[in-house]
Amino acid sequence: MSRRIVIVGAGPGGLASAMLLAKTGADVTVVERLDRIGGRSSTIEAEGGYRFDMGPTFFLYPRVLKDIFAACGKDLDREVDLIRLDPQYHLVFESGGELKASGNPATMAEQVAKLCPADAANLPRFMADNRRKLAAFRPVLEKAFSSALDLLDPALLKSLPLMRPHQSVDADLGRYFSDPRVRLAFSFQSKYLGMSPFRCPSLFTILSFMEYEFGVFHPRGGTGAVMAAMARAATDMGVRIRLSEPVEEILFEGRKAVGVRTPAGEYKADALVLNSDFAQTMSRLVPNHLRRRWTDEKIERKKFSCSTFMLYLGIEGELPDLAHHTIYLTKDYARNIKEIEDGLELPAEPSFYVQNACVTDPELAPRGHSTLYVLVPVAHRTGGIDWQREKARYRSLVLKRLERIGLTDIEKRIRYEKILTPEGWENDMQIYRGATFNLAHSLDQMLHLRPRNRFEDLEGVYLVGGGTHPGSGLPVIFESARITSRLMADQLGLSHDWEAGTRMAAGQTALIEERAS
Repeated sequence: MSRRIVIVGAGPGGLASAMLLAKTGADVTVVERLDRIGGRSSTIEAEGGYRFDMGPTFFLYPRVLKDIFAACGKDLDREVDLIRLDPQYHLVFESGGELKASGNPATMAEQVAKLCPADAANLPRFMADNRRKLAAFRPVLEKAFSSALDLLDPALLKSLPLMRPHQSVDADLGRYFSDPRVRLAFSFQSKYLGMSPFRCPSLFTILSFMEYEFGVFHPRGGTGAVMAAMARAATDMGVRIRLSEPVEEILFEGRKAVGVRTPAGEYKADALVLNSDFAQTMSRLVPNHLRRRWTDEKIERKKFSCSTFMLYLGIEGELPDLAHHTIYLTKDYARNIKEIEDGLELPAEPSFYVQNACVTDPELAPRGHSTLYVLVPVAHRTGGIDWQREKARYRSLVLKRLERIGLTDIEKRIRYEKILTPEGWENDMQIYRGATFNLAHSLDQMLHLRPRNRFEDLEGVYLVGGGTHPGSGLPVIFESARITSRLMADQLGLSHDWEAGTRMAAGQTALIEERAS
């Protein structure tokens, strides 16, 4: 008899796990609370013909997902049109200056030189050092960390001199770039993890490096098109995906999970994969007495990422002069970060991000119209901010801030609008504290100190997604699916023919290692 596996959540990690586990011959069922696949990476299908990514809009480092598709006999490039952007994004500094980031080294050097010629000269050294850093740390990102003993792994020990673990991203960048605007250009990516560049461990300078080394892509149709391709691949392989079926109870025999109950009935399982928000799932669906390391009390004391205030706007008219991705960085960035971390008040002069996807992909809006996706980092739900009272005021403030990038007449052109606050992330999307990027990636919450891929508090329960190792962001979420699926297959006696870390950089790996040497 084939092993029965139930996956809770049809987000990117759940869908990738479904593909890989189906490849082993397991009987796989995915149950999803929402009426659509993708979770935080789903598509908002709005009235009037507008379509928005709900969450991630930067599609980075597609090689991991390409490997997963290849392991399942599929070709991601045939399923999704990945458009490489150049410029990758437009950075606008409130303190003065701008930078149109490019994956072309010569063009990027010209852009940096406009801000600081000396910093432009250091770009090759930054890229070379981070090439070595990624090559050294890549094996660590591809394996499970099940205990402190795994810290003795030779690959990890070898990578430590390059990691500078007690230095922040900003401090590490100071070794290359003296202009604070240039450092911001290479550190705002820590927001992908929901963290401050002044606190985020220096390992994560590899985030900006990977953008320039491998490119920033727009999937035609949005990130949701990638989720749809994964769902098609999974169902082609026999996976059943049940939408609009929230899990009401996880079924246990002692400490062992044996299935789930939804409004449609019970699904029995030999093992369970949780792709739902980790902290929210634990506090709602797993009795506290069954947990030892991750009790409600201990989860409450953990550090969580920031949240976001979102505007999804359907706009009459086209916006050809606005870049696909625009990041506006406030003059006092350190103060902005402190306001977010303290969570006592909303930033009065926030940084923000705008996606104008229709400049690349016009079919995301009706002819002659545009979609604007506006994201403002704010505090997660700590109780200090009343979003029922603040929502309308903050909407007005954000629309006023958009004038800084030339969007001076947007409000009167809005034909569709959706607002999502941290309260909405928490209640509507079932995310603990509305912390959009999961548990923070501080040193005391990484590797074996994160909830483990084979969850240590329960039997028969495995985790995928941003709440487990390696962490947040689509590439590493896909890697978490590969790690978790391999652990589960080994535990259940299922054969799998994908390698441990099927070349996380695949065709690029040899190139990285050659350049690093």
